[in-house]
Amino acid sequence: MKKTIAILFLLAIVIIGFGGSATACTGIRLIAKDGSVIFARTLEFGTDLQSDVIMIPRGYSRVSTTPDGSAGLAWKSKYASVGANGVNLPFIFDGLNEKGVSVGTFYFPGTAGYMPYQASDAGKTLAPWEVGSWILENFASVSEVRNNIGKIVVAAVEFKAWGFVPPVHYIVNDSAGNCIVIEYVDGKLNIYDNPLGVITNSPGFDWQMTNLRNYVNMSFINTPPVQLGSYKIESFGQGSGMLGIPGDFTPPSRFVRAVAYSQGVGAFPLQTGNDAIMQAFKILNNFDIPKGSIREGQKDANGNIVADYTLWTSANDLKTKTYYIRTYNNSQIRSAELMKMNVNGTDIVKLSLQGNEVIKSLLQ
Repeated sequence: MKKTIAILFLLAIVIIGFGGSATACTGIRLIAKDGSVIFARTLEFGTDLQSDVIMIPRGYSRVSTTPDGSAGLAWKSKYASVGANGVNLPFIFDGLNEKGVSVGTFYFPGTAGYMPYQASDAGKTLAPWEVGSWILENFASVSEVRNNIGKIVVAAVEFKAWGFVPPVHYIVNDSAGNCIVIEYVDGKLNIYDNPLGVITNSPGFDWQMTNLRNYVNMSFINTPPVQLGSYKIESFGQGSGMLGIPGDFTPPSRFVRAVAYSQGVGAFPLQTGNDAIMQAFKILNNFDIPKGSIREGQKDANGNIVADYTLWTSANDLKTKTYYIRTYNNSQIRSAELMKMNVNGTDIVKLSLQGNEVIKSLLQ
């Protein structure tokens, strides 16, 4: 049944050209010595979502979606924001606002359980895929988000073309280095401080943090030789401190690796935001999923292999308010500086990410 649902889900995306965050995403945070805070992540899915970078201007009007089709929460964007969407969606899955707040939406299958809904709640209700943009367009800090997230109802709104409710959770960072994870489980809102700035998928964030206790011998320094009587056991080479760290693509294993890599850079302090941006992309190279490396055991209704891969990798510089992104087809890092755009415009600005890698000859 789970495989059937997954296949129908992917097929629906292909048909309607729309998709949410994927099942194998990884997020990390780096902080440079100059105070720059960088949140970076990968986005994986089984089919190309045709993402664009979009900019939402100040004063943009919104009306959210409810389970019964009534008009939901209405607002106008207080702050401009920029980030990546899914195909033609006016909502940001991953991005930042002009106050240096970033939001990442991550798939949360088998764990998400949204809040109960009644008709009287319509005016304060949001669909799960709308929460990221609501945060970016209304709040200037993690503290403000924490103080206001409990005032809304995030309900189990079915996306009609899919036939089910997309399960997601969220990570929020700000330019002061604060970070929280927002999850809805068993109908209740959970807010977690995130001192490490790392996130993946299921199970819940509290479980992921507890699981780190299984890796207390994890070290960034090589393990010294062990003397057993007259015999000395030495490691084969570099990296022995990380011996046994999980290397598969499951969310718990990626969480452990993301903590190891993002915290390991402390031995080599990052001086500037640009240093941290480049390091973030280097770290996330370790989480790239090539096409075909993870896949379902059967084909979809069109005979296609269902296989997640890394569609794009992004980084948010919360000091300069710059959004960086590279795609599966083009590893060139491209950027969009929010405050150089027309943040007082009247409509959403779309910047295409389409196009393939350009290989330059060294002989030119």
